[in-house]
Amino acid sequence: MEMENGGGVVSAVSEKQEQQGASYTYWVREATADAAPLPVPKKLSPDDILSNKSQPTTLGSVWNRAGTWEEKSLNKWASDRIKELLTSVGSVEFSGGKAEITEVPNCVGDAFLVTVRNKKRVGYNYELTLKVRGEWNIREEKKMVKGHIDIPEFSFGELDDLQMQVRISEEKDLSKEDKLQISQDLKMFLQPVREKLLLFEQELKDR
Repeated sequence: MEMENGGGVVSAVSEKQEQQGASYTYWVREATADAAPLPVPKKLSPDDILSNKSQPTTLGSVWNRAGTWEEKSLNKWASDRIKELLTSVGSVEFSGGKAEITEVPNCVGDAFLVTVRNKKRVGYNYELTLKVRGEWNIREEKKMVKGHIDIPEFSFGELDDLQMQVRISEEKDLSKEDKLQISQDLKMFLQPVREKLLLFEQELKDR
């Protein structure tokens, strides 16, 4: 037995039960052509991506059009750029000699770009070790001296508080006073290093 009910065809589950005077009967509604189809997921095409890129009002990835939260790592670029900038400081002259940064053997940290509510924010934190080499006039004799400058962890906006710790390589013919003077001289790298890191911060903000 079939009945029409609300535009669909309803079928009895068991005609035999009906004929035998069954005490209950239940019905199943069959799908009709008028039923709305389920939405089908659509994969973004290259044209869709290009179309979205042409809309400058939203930052972040195509999938994150609402701009709620997105974080992008900039570690590779940041580490390479810090090393490049600091090794370009050049020679710094002192009353008793001069020295230069030859290498950045330790450059550890993170740099990132975060998009929150369609606003861009950047940040970083790093710690550095700079390898230095110089020449000093010590008791009317020129001495080649090597050492390291350690820069404890610093973060975005904290360069005014930048600090340096100097380690002189073992030199048997240097007195304690000589090493103290050389350490004080090498701390004069603080200002040119700070200037390079300020440039790094600006480049980071412009990305």
